[in-house]
Amino acid sequence: MTFNKGSLILVDYTAKVKDSNEVFDTTIEEDAKKHSIHEPNMKYQTKLVSIGEVSYPVLKGLDEALAKTAVGDKLTVEVTPDKGFGERDATKVRMVPIRKLGEDAEKVSVGDTIEVDNKRGIVRFIGSGRVQIDYNHRYAGKTILYDVNVVKSLDSPNDKVEGILKNRLPSEDSKITFELKDKEVNITIPEEILRADGLQIMKHFIQLDIFKFVSSLEKVNFIETHVNKQNLVKKPEIKSETTQPKTV
Repeated sequence: MTFNKGSLILVDYTAKVKDSNEVFDTTIEEDAKKHSIHEPNMKYQTKLVSIGEVSYPVLKGLDEALAKTAVGDKLTVEVTPDKGFGERDATKVRMVPIRKLGEDAEKVSVGDTIEVDNKRGIVRFIGSGRVQIDYNHRYAGKTILYDVNVVKSLDSPNDKVEGILKNRLPSEDSKITFELKDKEVNITIPEEILRADGLQIMKHFIQLDIFKFVSSLEKVNFIETHVNKQNLVKKPEIKSETTQPKTV
C-alpha cells in the first residue's frame, strides 16, 4: 500500500552527507548523541510528514520516495541536489570588507553562520581585511542519504489531531490533552506554555492544520486554565494547646 497526496505519516530518520558521511540531522536522540549533534532543548520525536503537501514538508526526493512506501518499511533514500538542497550557485559567494561585520568582526571564524545585509551565509575565508561569505545552503550541491523507518500512518481523526499537536506544541507529550466530541475538538493548552512567545501563532497553525486534515471537524476550542497560585500556598497551621492546672 502506497500513500496518497495529503496522507499524514510518522517517520524516524537519520540524514548524512553521502561523500563525507557527516550526520547532520536525526529524529532519534540516541543517534544525535552518537554523532555529537545532540541539542539539549530539542524535542526528539518521530517526524510528521504530509505527503506531497507543504504543511509538513521534507526534501522533494525524500517525499517522492515516502509516497511509494508502507508502514513498517525501512529503507535508505538517496536525495540528489536537484531534489534536495539545490545545486551550488557561484554567484551566491561574495567577498565583503571585514569592517562590515562591525563589533563582531573579531569573534567570527571560518565555518560560522552570520547575517550580513539581512541575509544569512557561511564564512568560508577570512584574510586581507575581507570575509568570503557563502549564501548557498550549507548542503547545496551535496547528495544526502536518509536512513528511514516508516513508523505509522495517521488515518483516524484522533491520530491526526494528536500528531498535529505533538508537532506544533513545545511541550512534553504526556501534557498534551484533547477531546474529540461530535464535530469539534477541545484542546487543553499545557500550563507551562501559556506565556510562551508565539503561542497565538501556534494556535493559528494548529487550527489551520486540523481543518485541513480533519475536514469533518467544524470547531476547534482552545482551553486555557490560569491558576491563582497565591491561593495555593498552604498557610501554616496554628495549633492551640490546653494547659491543665497543676495539682499541688
